[in-house]
Amino acid sequence: MLTRSMGWGITLILGAAAMLGSGITAMAATQRTESHFPVNGRPVVVIQNVANGRIEVKSAKTQEVTVIASQNSDKINFEMEQAGDRVDVTATTLDASAQPLDLETSLQLTVPEETELQLKTENGLIYVEQVTGDMTLESVGGDVHLKEVSGYIIVKTTAGSLVCTQCAGKLDFKSVSGGAQFLQPALNKVEASTSFGNILFDGDFIRTGLYSMKSSKGLVEVRFSGNDSFDLKAQTTMGTVDNQAAAFLKPDSHGAFHRGMK
Repeated sequence: MLTRSMGWGITLILGAAAMLGSGITAMAATQRTESHFPVNGRPVVVIQNVANGRIEVKSAKTQEVTVIASQNSDKINFEMEQAGDRVDVTATTLDASAQPLDLETSLQLTVPEETELQLKTENGLIYVEQVTGDMTLESVGGDVHLKEVSGYIIVKTTAGSLVCTQCAGKLDFKSVSGGAQFLQPALNKVEASTSFGNILFDGDFIRTGLYSMKSSKGLVEVRFSGNDSFDLKAQTTMGTVDNQAAAFLKPDSHGAFHRGMK
């Protein structure tokens, strides 16, 4: 029994030492830079990230754009430049043979509350919170999470999904295999299209709003309140239309289902 206890103790000590060594290596390899760009009015922020990493944008009551860039190796180069109220951040690969771990990056931005965004990344989460302004967000394999944003929002992904919480304005979403969730929206126009992903709309419809949600082979789920008024056209190419709100929907003279105000 004593031998076993000592054996486990040695194993734990070695494991802790290995973890500590790994942590020291990671800290030594990580490079962090912070840049500040004074701006006036509504700035435009453009990010081109060819690496793998997260882009996070949050607003503050400030008149400057703050960029914190972190990278795991010197095989990635960040170029930052300002022209008037436009700030460009570009990440480029310096070594074509670099391993995926070496290409991981992280960008944290603090911007004025009213800012236009053009963000593009290969893989990695795009997260935007409490920003007002037109924005175009593109990702190949990463997801896009939006919270309390408003404006004309364009989201394009190949495999990444969209989660839009308390978003307002107009939103255009296109994806091949990614899905979309609209939670507590205040959107007056939605155009969502995906080939294989699922779409969920959970919230109220604005009376004069336009909503189009299409999925070729996925599920489209719409949740609404009893006081919503809208015209509905539901169709499918290969699946079935499951209407679980027949008691609330009444067809109009044109054949479309209509939910009127009480």
